Amino acid sequence: MKKNTLTNKDIALQSAFTLFLTKGFLATSMDDIVAHSKVSKTNIYYYFKSKEELLLAIVNQLIAHYEQRINYIVSQTELTVQEKLEAVLHILSDTIEQNNYLGGCPFLTLYTQTPIDAVEIRDRIKSFFEKQLHGVELILAQGIARQELKKELPVKQTAMLIVSSIEGALFLAQASNNQDMIKNLFPTLASMLK
Repeated sequence: MKKNTLTNKDIALQSAFTLFLTKGFLATSMDDIVAHSKVSKTNIYYYFKSKEELLLAIVNQLIAHYEQRINYIVSQTELTVQEKLEAVLHILSDTIEQNNYLGGCPFLTLYTQTPIDAVEIRDRIKSFFEKQLHGVELILAQGIARQELKKELPVKQTAMLIVSSIEGALFLAQASNNQDMIKNLFPTLASMLK
């Protein structure tokens, strides 16, 4: 049986991810990543030509991870709208609670620390939020079609409210060191949708 060992590339990505989210992208040097990962600088530069390229790889991995899980939830026809929204909230908050991210949400943290001229990275993060918003819109539309929600519910605006509430709760929970803000969010959102 083959062991699931990490490559130097994977180790460098994990170390950079940890450092970017706990120390900050701008405050983290390639030397910090080398020291944390124990992977040689030459080896890291073999895979990534710059710190920005390393950040882009991290963002792409994060997006793939979250999008796959959110898309799976949206496709679950046996779940109610409330169960789907609660599952999305759990997906976004579970990883956050397990880590000490500076801004609560890794995407918010990375976006605010990404240089303005790193357009590709900023666009990828923006795209993630747009897809997250679209996923919530689909869930709400399903709820209207199944008569779980009122047909006059403004889907786009409600989806924006839900996504911004989730992201805001993630930030506030981290800033105040109070995870109850996340736990209390879902019952509040659920009662608003009735």
